[in-house]
Amino acid sequence: MAAGPRRDTRGIVDAPDLFAHVRFRRREPAAALRPYLEHYWLIDWDLTEPYAAHVVPHPSVNLVFQRYEAGDGPRERSGYAEVAGVDPGLFARKLAGRGRVCGVQFRPGGFRPFAPGRPVSAWTGLRSDAAAALRLPPPVRGVLDPDDENARVTALDAFLLALEPRPDPQATLAMAVVDRVRTDRTVLRVDRLARDAGLSARSLQRLFSAYVGVGPKWVILRYRIHEALERAGSDPAVDWARLAADLGYSDQAHLVRDFTATVGVPPTAFAPR
Repeated sequence: MAAGPRRDTRGIVDAPDLFAHVRFRRREPAAALRPYLEHYWLIDWDLTEPYAAHVVPHPSVNLVFQRYEAGDGPRERSGYAEVAGVDPGLFARKLAGRGRVCGVQFRPGGFRPFAPGRPVSAWTGLRSDAAAALRLPPPVRGVLDPDDENARVTALDAFLLALEPRPDPQATLAMAVVDRVRTDRTVLRVDRLARDAGLSARSLQRLFSAYVGVGPKWVILRYRIHEALERAGSDPAVDWARLAADLGYSDQAHLVRDFTATVGVPPTAFAPR
């Protein structure tokens, strides 16, 4: 498990542009929660013109507290909390006026101990009211109201600790397998991943359905696209043919096709301006 929140921008489409429009921070949760969580993520904005943010989601469940003062209804303006399952597509959100989001990004495989009654695949592609999804009503105002972000982090810690997550060996295994995919670029095939985990391919599929929410092939592809997106935004001279080979594609055309299908535009659209 990495020490402290991630510092990369993988998954954020045009991260420099996003950071020019919003205040974005990652914060570390309480020690007892770190086996299950990637980090907290905090966003505040005060915009004179609307801005559309786009993210290629990680294979993670998120718990999201949010308030949009220019929202369409009283819930958006007063604040609410929802559980966001793994999003298979491109996530887009239009931001306007003032607003605030405080999010919890669980490690892939780390959400199930907080909601053990359902397989994580039951949440995939859905955004559910957090009070109905979890065993305690979330402290929406306690998280969103404080201007002191340390107070927001403390409120998030208190809520999640009150859910009393219990160690689950299958969750631990799922988190370890996904970490392997994320950090080892040589993992390109599900059968090899299953073999290295001491499982059959079918057992690995079942593990991912129950604890991650999407299949292992999907996770391998998603981390490939994250890597390509990161390179596209940071290296104006990226060699796409070589990158395709490094990521296990048979040729550049296959990488461009997957990238375009996921992000909506070809990789060259994200070259640094």
